[in-house]
Amino acid sequence: MSRWEPNARGRLERAAYELFRDQGYDQTTVADIAKRAGLTERTFFRHYADKREVLFGGAGSLQDELLRALDRVPPELPAIEAVRIAVEAMSTLMHGRRPFSLERQRIVAAHADLQERELIKRATLTAALAQGLQRRGVPEPAASFAAEIGIAAFFVGFGRWFDDPAQRELVEIVHEGFDQLKAVADGSFL
Repeated sequence: MSRWEPNARGRLERAAYELFRDQGYDQTTVADIAKRAGLTERTFFRHYADKREVLFGGAGSLQDELLRALDRVPPELPAIEAVRIAVEAMSTLMHGRRPFSLERQRIVAAHADLQERELIKRATLTAALAQGLQRRGVPEPAASFAAEIGIAAFFVGFGRWFDDPAQRELVEIVHEGFDQLKAVADGSFL
């Protein structure tokens, strides 16, 4: 194998998903993934701590985009509007990834340890968003409430995304969720 592996991370991700689908998550080893990708196990471990992290490797990118977007929101906007803008920005990272995300969700739903890791990811995003809101001057517990609402809107939208008859992108569904949330808060939702 060559010393330089172009797009090693992407190749490892694709190989892992193919193997998880074809032979099952539990039966797939790191050695299997590396071999399918045409790479070494050492290369695998340069990119991922274990096979579970292949499924959660994008969590850092989601959080980074969430906080970058929050930092760009003008300070005069209300906290919940800042949350909406940040969560919608984070949602755009999923553009074009519906089939991949659906496969990931099937794998996670079938394994209690992966479901636990998903809850940790959700809690980490919520805590990061709450801290970002606090840096903007939003006091507690308002910052935590707003962060919980925003991340809940993302995950509810994420679940609806897979079955959306119009096949809209996630960001559109999340935006609609925030509109519905506003309608509930205003008392105008039937």
